[in-house]
Amino acid sequence: MKNLLNGLTNPANRRSFLKKGVAAAGTATLGAGLLTNGLSPFAQDGGMEEGSGTLSKGDAALLRFAAAAEILETDFWSQYNELGGIQDKELPSGSGSPIYAAKLRNLDGDMNQYIHDNTDDEISHQAFLNAYLASKGADTVSLEPFRTLRGSMATGSSGKRRLTNLMELTIDTSWWTRYRSDSQNPDLNPGFKFPPAVPDLLNKAPLPAIPRTDSDLTPDDHIQAIANTAAFHFATIEQGGSSLYPSMAQRATSAEVLRILISIGPTETMHFQTWSDKAGNAVSPPFNVTDSTNGVSFPDLSGGGEHLQPNLIMPEPCPFLSPKLPRCAVVRPTATNGIATGVVNFLTAMGLFNGQSPEFFAFLLDLAEDADEAVRG
Repeated sequence: MKNLLNGLTNPANRRSFLKKGVAAAGTATLGAGLLTNGLSPFAQDGGMEEGSGTLSKGDAALLRFAAAAEILETDFWSQYNELGGIQDKELPSGSGSPIYAAKLRNLDGDMNQYIHDNTDDEISHQAFLNAYLASKGADTVSLEPFRTLRGSMATGSSGKRRLTNLMELTIDTSWWTRYRSDSQNPDLNPGFKFPPAVPDLLNKAPLPAIPRTDSDLTPDDHIQAIANTAAFHFATIEQGGSSLYPSMAQRATSAEVLRILISIGPTETMHFQTWSDKAGNAVSPPFNVTDSTNGVSFPDLSGGGEHLQPNLIMPEPCPFLSPKLPRCAVVRPTATNGIATGVVNFLTAMGLFNGQSPEFFAFLLDLAEDADEAVRG
């Protein structure tokens, strides 16, 4: 996967690869599902057409990448909701896994409601962003042609095909110490290495965050460890969204597009703080288990000092903009260079796209490169 991403770094390589891949799969079916506004997905010169309507090219690219990110979030949050959330008329897919849901509720009694509401939020984000793009005559985004992955086969799952893989995750929990540090900010010192809160989520990966089959429902410490992995994955994803939106907003030209980005972004931060609190319960007695099937351990961080303290869920003031200025409590990072491409690399390294096609990566990287080229006018 890393070699594939490296080979697609050049925009011309990505677009040429995507064009060939779509042609091989059938342009009428796959191509029509990528950028959708009644336009061909490819321009005459072989590059991808960049329909922006009345929006600037950069603003349209920013919103298209945000829409694609929200579609991906909708996909994996829907999987969590099917097994561990509330299935109702708003989110009717799936029937729930009582044992998995109970292990999630060990971390908070309202866990199923929070999962449901987070899922509902992401659905609203992707629907709004695509509708707004369409209202401005700009290309919208669909990832439906890439919905090919098999999800959980456990009882309670809908069995639908997926865009994302929640069963082979590698989760970097260094955000835990990054937000607790009062001396370091990756925007000012990008080379600084923040230690992970739960090293085994990196060292013993890939790991499932949902039961793959009903056999994952036992032994008890195993399914609790899967629920704990999910809790950390929730927060890991949402801290990424907390950085993405303010970073992209700095590149927006239109006041209305800026308003959209700075209005959606804070909801991602609300999600992040909620899930930070729940993850804290996964590294506190009595649910900081060690999985007897694979040795994955969730350490007790309750006595680990300020940088590890489980209930410290508000960001510590840290250096911001310049070390000469007073420390300030902020979202971190929010630097704009390469933010969209960085998000694609972050999600890919997480294992979220394990099993996806080369065409999927080419398309996603193309959207990211376009967003990274946006310049505030």
